[in-house]
Amino acid sequence: MGLTAALGAGPARAIAEGKPAPPFAATLFDGHTFTLAAQRGDVVVLNFWATWCAPCRAEMPAIDAFYRAHRNDGLVVVAVSMDRPADEAKARSVMQDYAFAAAFARNASFKGYGRVWRLPLTFVIDRDGVLRRDDWYEDPGINAAKLDAVVLPLLQRR
Repeated sequence: MGLTAALGAGPARAIAEGKPAPPFAATLFDGHTFTLAAQRGDVVVLNFWATWCAPCRAEMPAIDAFYRAHRNDGLVVVAVSMDRPADEAKARSVMQDYAFAAAFARNASFKGYGRVWRLPLTFVIDRDGVLRRDDWYEDPGINAAKLDAVVLPLLQRR
């Protein structure tokens, strides 16, 4: 039984910036369980991506560099691969280059985040579990300047 089935669908609710982030849980590539609830006190970046998504792959080095620079400041990044099971080895291979955690969508529960159909898709949750950024709709992708503008202020708040 996958994590999604084990946790159940739960009630539907609208996702909105400034409101508590919906629950998120996943079994990571390394076998550990990740829950958003357990990360209270950290700033969490949830990034939905796929190996076939060129914009996803283009922004991952910036996310990784930012993570490496700020992981000791309370930053947690989880990349959720939307790849098919047949592409599992490729996704694992890609993630070997990055220091942040990853999970497959099939091993995650994220129903409250809406239908993930457009990639890349990124959510930022503050130390209190409040959604502070719901994707970068108008932007072509994440880069260092955008991470500095959006995530760094959240890390500096204690």
